Amino acid sequence: MKQETIDRLKSTVRNIPDFPIKGIQFKDLTTTLKDPEALALIADELTALYADKGVTKVAGIESRGFIGGAILAARLGAGFVPVRKPGKLPATTLKKSYNKEYGVDTIEVHQDAITGDDIVLLHDDLLATGGTMKAAIELINEMHPKKVYVNFICELDDLHGRDMFPADIEVTSLFSF
Repeated sequence: MKQETIDRLKSTVRNIPDFPIKGIQFKDLTTTLKDPEALALIADELTALYADKGVTKVAGIESRGFIGGAILAARLGAGFVPVRKPGKLPATTLKKSYNKEYGVDTIEVHQDAITGDDIVLLHDDLLATGGTMKAAIELINEMHPKKVYVNFICELDDLHGRDMFPADIEVTSLFSF
């Protein structure tokens, strides 16, 4: 991606100090997503990254991961799989609890969402400490897909979140802080 595109996207991110708790410097990508040009750039760049990977399912993590994930699924001709907080999915689920930077959380996915024939792209908007995505990787791997890719729009380099992921998983981010 061109540096001018990265700079353009980064300029749309809003900083929210002390959210959701004191001491957290929250990077708010809703300001990026509401910008039609930035949203189109994100969609184009993400699609280009995965167009030749054979992705059959895109799993988006609640809630902002649903936005980019659904766009990617449509553009890649893949199905979309929501990874949600407990109690939000109506059929039988698999679940995984994990620690995050400000507490413990749980995510769920329908147990029949992924098959052994699938190539899965796990997508979320932002990589911080990596706890949520690590749990999502473990959850998706319980369904034994052929391959799993991981993608973020933005990554916070100083938190080293990608260090939590297995070495055999390709991880990409469009830009970082």
